[in-house]
Amino acid sequence: MTLLVLSLGSNVEPKVNIKLAVESLRKKFGELLLSSVYESEAVGFEGNNFLNLVTSGESDASLEEVQNYLKMLEDDMGRVRDKPKFSDRPIDIDILLFGDSTGEECGLSLPRAEILSSAFVLRPLAELHPKLKYSPLNLCFDELWDVFDKTQQKLWPIDLSL
Repeated sequence: MTLLVLSLGSNVEPKVNIKLAVESLRKKFGELLLSSVYESEAVGFEGNNFLNLVTSGESDASLEEVQNYLKMLEDDMGRVRDKPKFSDRPIDIDILLFGDSTGEECGLSLPRAEILSSAFVLRPLAELHPKLKYSPLNLCFDELWDVFDKTQQKLWPIDLSL
């Protein structure tokens, strides 16, 4: 079994879509750990606020199988792939970590770079796995959050039962 850590975000009916995505991920991967849900302003474009969280579990699927499943789930939930990178979306699911894989075999770069630049990724990741190491820097996620410039992105927890 391989540790799988995902980032989820939505700004189109976010409460509904986050719940639906988590339900689907539980059906596919079983028991999951979930961070708190955080609200943040859209980054890179003018749009509705996003809801974000990080979830993790274990999988015996290959990275390619996981990636294909996540793309299918996003598509089934209304994700339009020909929109600009920074745009409204019903659901966005990114693989942050897949064991110690670099992701090269699937055209990914793991651990995902947004971990270091996005408060809406790092904060829930540090909450869920504070002592897990970010291998490129050999620092724990809580250490990375401690030194993150929290003035650059507004982020606040919300109450959403999942």
